[in-house]
Amino acid sequence: MVTVRKTGSRIEIAAVSAAARALGIEPGTALTQVRAATPDVVVRDADDAGDARDLHRLAVALARRWSPTVAVADAQSLFLDLSGVAHLHGGEARMARRIVRLLARLGIGARIAIADTPGAAWACAHHAADRITILPPGETLDALAPLPAAALRIDDHALELLRRLGIDTVGQLAALPRAPLARRFGRAVPLRLDQAGGRVAEPLDPVTPPVAIMVEQRFAEPLLTADPIAHWIAQLVARLAQELAAGGRGARVLLLAATRIDTVMQVIRVGFARPTRAPAHMLRLLLRQVERIDPGFGIEALALHVHRADPLDAETLDTDLADGERPDLAPLVDAIVNRIGTRRLWRARAVESDVPERSVGGAAVLDAHDGDTQALRRDDVRRLDLRGSDHPWHPRWPRPTRLLRRPEPVDNVMAELPDHWPRRFTWRGITHRIVRGDGPERITGEWWRRVAERESVRDYFQVEDDEGRRFWLFRRGDAQRSITGDLSWYVHGTFG
Repeated sequence: MVTVRKTGSRIEIAAVSAAARALGIEPGTALTQVRAATPDVVVRDADDAGDARDLHRLAVALARRWSPTVAVADAQSLFLDLSGVAHLHGGEARMARRIVRLLARLGIGARIAIADTPGAAWACAHHAADRITILPPGETLDALAPLPAAALRIDDHALELLRRLGIDTVGQLAALPRAPLARRFGRAVPLRLDQAGGRVAEPLDPVTPPVAIMVEQRFAEPLLTADPIAHWIAQLVARLAQELAAGGRGARVLLLAATRIDTVMQVIRVGFARPTRAPAHMLRLLLRQVERIDPGFGIEALALHVHRADPLDAETLDTDLADGERPDLAPLVDAIVNRIGTRRLWRARAVESDVPERSVGGAAVLDAHDGDTQALRRDDVRRLDLRGSDHPWHPRWPRPTRLLRRPEPVDNVMAELPDHWPRRFTWRGITHRIVRGDGPERITGEWWRRVAERESVRDYFQVEDDEGRRFWLFRRGDAQRSITGDLSWYVHGTFG
């Protein structure tokens, strides 16, 4: 497998798997050349933005666990400053092996080099033969001498010029006088050489792990009743609101931890549909859970943790006074969700699918609707289609008010094949006699999802029984080819 990106008018390889590299495919090769040599190669579009986010998350994780100074070097490299931390992990060699094994368990292939300078470490990590390389202190340039000149992070134009001059290794480049080198190549090449050798410092721009927001209050005398507990929760909420405002954040999930004098900790979780730092709203939801706290012999500490937070800017005031105050459903949703649970309150979301049970998905109540279409690139062929896109729930294809999660089989069906609705059926032990109906609406399987659906067919009918109850039924198969279905009948929903 390879990933590709477009550079100008050329589509080139961005990254390759181990199997592709074994076939001689390297990043930077044109896709047409790769397809000519290996027609069966699997090609996927590169996600540079997603890769950058993943690399940043990895840097934050390493900064929390292994070294306080971690910087992103490039699209696939990180710098870790091991000064003063290597002995905490058993030394440099053991630390490097542990990081390699940890990343391997996560599916990440890593190469590690430890050197006096960031430039030397980068050079050995990318061009040394071993997976883990540790350079002796004070011998940086001697160890880099056999490596190619590209190990110094020199641009392609300078590398091509060096190649024409017969300079292929770092040792050959280091032997040249600095003044003629700077006149010929500019300041960039001597700077990279001096950074690798330690003559010029290379500062790092470390990532900053987000600091968890938490407020705590300890008591000299334990709290035994609900009134003082509620009082101090209010004090903590006020302090937490100030911390959130200072960081420009809004809480999505709060954890209230009550520690008793017997070291038992009780945790209460409160969630919010939207980011908030309104003290009154947070306090209202927390106080509804106070009765769940068992003080026992007394509570010696209360702590309020922000388990999840999102950016929350200053609120924009509405200048149109004619509209009046717009209702905000977030407090109502928060009150209901914290009482019955997040899985019991949701909003139906339209999904692009022909199969009815796949055309409905769940979403949070106040999440943005899916009306925004995906932005297309300038060269995307779909821009030629000027027609408006149909909504998955189009009025031309009415669907029942209540769609069953799974179709339920019916018995004792009396129907004339192949295109008539049933005259009678039994569902859940009750026999229904049909007086009117409409259909069929034929829906075929989504063959691109499952091979078993390639020939499957459903014929849907809307029917009404003699008591006015309306059902949405379907028959498996077209009643002409046995491969399309076994002609069994199912109820998939009800109208009204």
